[in-house]
Amino acid sequence: MWNLVVGLLSLTAIVSSSPAKKSPTARVKNGTLQGLYSKSYNQDYFLGIPYAQAPVNDLRFRQAQSLNASWEGVREAKEFSKLCVGYGLDQTFYETSEDCLYLNIVRPAGYEGKKLPVGFWIHGGSLQNGGSPDQRYNLSFIIDQSVSIGKPIIAVALNYRLSLWGFASSNELAREGSLNIGLRDQRLALHWVQENIAAFGGDPKMVTIWGESAGAASVGFQLTAYGGRNDHVYRAAIMQSGGPIFYSAQGGANKTQAAFDQIVSQVGCASSTNRLQCLRTIPFNALNATMDGSLSTTAGFGVVTDGDFVQDYGSVQLSRGQFAKVPIIIGANSDEGASFAPHGINTTEQFEATLSALLETYRKDILKDYPDDLRVNVIQSLGNQRPSPRFGNQFRRVATYIGDMFFTAPARQTAQTWASHGLPTYKYRFNADQKVFAPELSVSHFKEIPFVFRNFEGVGFRSDIKPFTGLGQNYVDLAYFMSSTWASFIHDMDPNNWKGRSRKVPTWPKYAVGNPRDFVFEANVTSHAEKDAYRKEGMDLINKNAVNVYLR
Repeated sequence: MWNLVVGLLSLTAIVSSSPAKKSPTARVKNGTLQGLYSKSYNQDYFLGIPYAQAPVNDLRFRQAQSLNASWEGVREAKEFSKLCVGYGLDQTFYETSEDCLYLNIVRPAGYEGKKLPVGFWIHGGSLQNGGSPDQRYNLSFIIDQSVSIGKPIIAVALNYRLSLWGFASSNELAREGSLNIGLRDQRLALHWVQENIAAFGGDPKMVTIWGESAGAASVGFQLTAYGGRNDHVYRAAIMQSGGPIFYSAQGGANKTQAAFDQIVSQVGCASSTNRLQCLRTIPFNALNATMDGSLSTTAGFGVVTDGDFVQDYGSVQLSRGQFAKVPIIIGANSDEGASFAPHGINTTEQFEATLSALLETYRKDILKDYPDDLRVNVIQSLGNQRPSPRFGNQFRRVATYIGDMFFTAPARQTAQTWASHGLPTYKYRFNADQKVFAPELSVSHFKEIPFVFRNFEGVGFRSDIKPFTGLGQNYVDLAYFMSSTWASFIHDMDPNNWKGRSRKVPTWPKYAVGNPRDFVFEANVTSHAEKDAYRKEGMDLINKNAVNVYLR
């Protein structure tokens, strides 16, 4: 319950310190909402706002439906909703519900009549778990920072359906048009923002979609949705450790039919003449217990090509120019692969064995382009040291390949594509080790989150992994710098020009085909630009085989 307790305590502390000021209200299409005012941050919170009809009963496993009724009087928007049902560690700390299509809005107070730029946050969690109430993504801090640099923003965070509830796929769901409904939840929320954000002081024409990991992949799928049609629901995008060439769009519902059939059989719907209707009548607790007990099956469900929202593999759509032509920030952390690489790999033969699903000739190319060379492998904080025995002698080698394969190579390919179309493109590499975990995990996945959100206190983090504990002022300064940079981009699509930016820090250059440079966010040295050409042979090999090997 740690995350939940911390989140509630932090919100209570902020709100309880408020004077007897009238609670903020906003008139949306369906009625009036009443939120909370925070004296501590001089911000207004509107929490647990429905953006769709509850996806229950006959709406289970269907595309979300717009709200079709208004409420009388004033509806309180003072508490976070429950998270969408999912299966993973993030869901352990919060209550979940099938009725979960809600969003939260945080704004600086006193801007009600303005038209502020909007950051639209999509959480990560492998499309299996996570949610907008997670206090590690506390929006108050970055909004506070946006005001301090003279570029105020408003922010929205949503829940969307997860796991089988949002990404079930089968031939009958395909015929019904009910594939990828978790992504379609996100799209409906974006349309809700277009219709309603002005009531909160936001500008619907100035929305930046923004996410990390599976959230960044979701942003990528929004960029390529419907063949690159953005419906004018956003004007820019930020993708942290993910993007349009990330999760494999698995090649259609046929790929998961057998797994879907297994679930249908387990709940007693196999002999029904209308299996989907049968699934929609199964009590939630029974269906949830079946899914929760079939994690090896449910984890296999994700985004599939459906010929509509997801029309092809991401790399194919990018090569055809089928993506929204908007400015982007995209990047990854230096040691992403350390979070996902298998432990106990000590020899080249063992490394090759992990690649057994690949053709032998391709395996040899990987071994050649990803050598056991500590000078080029990730986790540079270890210098010329081998990892400890529990990680394995060649852990750094394997982590280098895994990180490039999942994150760094696709980010480079995406930046190259955007730049080739003459679009403002900013690529980064996060390289600040907080030293909260083993040295071998250095600058791994998720490590940039507390810096982007300026979460100095580690709100939402467990007490034993507070990200800034024992770190110097240089890390605090980096958090100020990164949160300001992100807020600046959301405000006017320029990450560089904001009040208080040190002249000692070089400008973050736009990515260019003839001069590809990313920006390295550092704590122990000044952040700086670098040529984006490291491990070129390996990443070129990965990107050249995006479709035929990696199915993306």
